[in-house]
Amino acid sequence: MTHTDQQMMSRAITLAKLGRYTTAPNPNVGCVIVNGNDIVGEGYHYQAGQPHAEVLALRQAQQRAQGATVYVTLEPCSHYGRTPACAEALINAKVARVVCAMVDPNPAFSGRGIAMLQAAGIDVDIGVLAVEAQALNPGFIKQMTQQMPYVELKLAASLDGRTALANGVSKWITGPKARADVQHFRAQASAILSTSATVIADDPSLNVRWSELEQSVQHAYPQSALRQPTRVIIDSQNRLTPDYQLFHLPGETILARTHIGTEVWPDSVQQWQLPTQTNSHQLDLVALMSRLAQYGINHIWVEAGARLAGALLQQQLVDSLILYQAPKLMGSDSRGLIDISGLTTMAQTPLLTITDVCMIDCDIRIMATVQNNK
Repeated sequence: MTHTDQQMMSRAITLAKLGRYTTAPNPNVGCVIVNGNDIVGEGYHYQAGQPHAEVLALRQAQQRAQGATVYVTLEPCSHYGRTPACAEALINAKVARVVCAMVDPNPAFSGRGIAMLQAAGIDVDIGVLAVEAQALNPGFIKQMTQQMPYVELKLAASLDGRTALANGVSKWITGPKARADVQHFRAQASAILSTSATVIADDPSLNVRWSELEQSVQHAYPQSALRQPTRVIIDSQNRLTPDYQLFHLPGETILARTHIGTEVWPDSVQQWQLPTQTNSHQLDLVALMSRLAQYGINHIWVEAGARLAGALLQQQLVDSLILYQAPKLMGSDSRGLIDISGLTTMAQTPLLTITDVCMIDCDIRIMATVQNNK
């Protein structure tokens, strides 16, 4: 691996990030084509059904792709889906070398694109900036390797770990810039998961509000291009009615229930019947996550109360946690952050690895991965 390899793959990763608001459920992929000392083609995957990164880069490079080196953040695809196979396009362009950051995690196709390139006499190198490339697509990778979605749990609390006053008042703990920051994460997720309790208490929108995104994002993505994540609402006791605003906003909504209700819902709303947990009347969260992955949802952003947060953590369904802490003290009679009970040893506590801490105006944002034992 040369310095040029690292430099060009870093550029490909930067390009891949440009699709992070629009590609789901497809992976974010970037591609750079270099002939001699010149970049002759660049591309990134923008949206499912549209050309892949390699195809766009080849279109830009045209004849200069012959004999060139191609840097791509994910193994070129080997199959025909809604678009032709990228490995075949690279072969037809007569490139000399392909550098892949990582192999395709889909077990049905893993290594096939690389094998096609090598069989055509093209040199292939794998693993340049692999860790950075994997970070582009945690949901896609987890769905392909574990048949489960990647789950991010969002929490907001005072410095003493409280989410609402004793009377239930919670607006607003964090400031407007922290709340706008949440839009950035919502926009990258395939789905937003919440509960009927949150809907009844707050009547939230649970959508992406283009007007609250950074100006740089607004310039890159017109309002019509941003997709709305699927809203997934756990409503085990069929407490919700069509009157709440989120059922009438753009985007799809899934009601996860233990039995199908008789309400008349808009066409954008569907009901799923799911089993309950063994020896419990609570909806089976593992079954829900598995079905969401089968449905094509691979990246979930969770905004809910202490009860669901605790259940997801205890069942080791959370991959990462994002906590916004406000410079407030709300007192011991206020509501807690996470409902986890019955712990008797420190070994039973969920263990986190903090990956980033920063200020969002007056609030602190802590990002952490969860060290699950599964």
